[in-house]
Amino acid sequence: IVVPVAHIPLPGETLLGGEMRRIPGGKGANQAVAARRLGAEVHFIGCLGDDDFGNQAATDLAREGLRLEQLIRVAGSASGVALITVAESGENSIVVAPGANARLTPDQIDTAAAVIQGSHAVIAQLETPIPATARAFTLAREAGVRTLLNPAPAQPLPPELLALVDVLVCNETEAADLAGLAVTDRATAEAAAAQLLRLGPTAVIVTLGGAGSVLMEAEGSQAIPAFRVPVVDTTAAGDAFIGALAVRLAEGDDLAAAARYGAAAAALAVGVAGAQPSLPTAAAVAAFLAAQH
Repeated sequence: IVVPVAHIPLPGETLLGGEMRRIPGGKGANQAVAARRLGAEVHFIGCLGDDDFGNQAATDLAREGLRLEQLIRVAGSASGVALITVAESGENSIVVAPGANARLTPDQIDTAAAVIQGSHAVIAQLETPIPATARAFTLAREAGVRTLLNPAPAQPLPPELLALVDVLVCNETEAADLAGLAVTDRATAEAAAAQLLRLGPTAVIVTLGGAGSVLMEAEGSQAIPAFRVPVVDTTAAGDAFIGALAVRLAEGDDLAAAARYGAAAAALAVGVAGAQPSLPTAAAVAAFLAAQH
């Protein structure tokens, strides 16, 4: 649920906003749709409530061409909803009401074991319970399938989950929370990424918005520059990056090349209002990259 505002409200402040819009969203759904629009076959594993929001979300996901055999409808539960304010600057503030997302269990993940182990990559975020994510990543690791974790919304993570992560992708706020270090520029992002790498992931990417991102592996770090574009709405830019990153990794790119492709997808996403409406197609990203030369 998105409302445009002049600026992000301060504590105790009441603002008159613009017209409210209901737009398909949710981190997991956004990342799945991002990967699908970029050409991947995507199986979506998750829960929806049996309410109007759930009916609309199921319709939206089906329209995108996602495989929904593992989508569970939870009787008596509300569907997850994000309440978003978008400032004139393009910055946003988001509160998530998880609803049925919180009902995903390891047992439900086990019913999707064949799908997980037959994939090229498994993406998860923290809008679903950690035990379910840990089970999915365990199954993936057993089959040699790459795991990508977006630790958002930020929360403490058990070491056993971090040990199952191949690529940890977080923004500066999430990196700061997890590493216990302030992240304000490339140098501090590298310090936080190095700290996070020691906690178990094989690689860490810290995204810095218009300042690009930092990729940290055991061999060292490198900066991935952002593309300079007009910003309309940053909602789902990180999801576009992660979906694109996963697609290119599945297609055989190394992490740096995949991250550059992710940066292009994110650049296109910030130029369009809304979450899923902003996610680009493979043709759009190819044209954008071709125009950079």
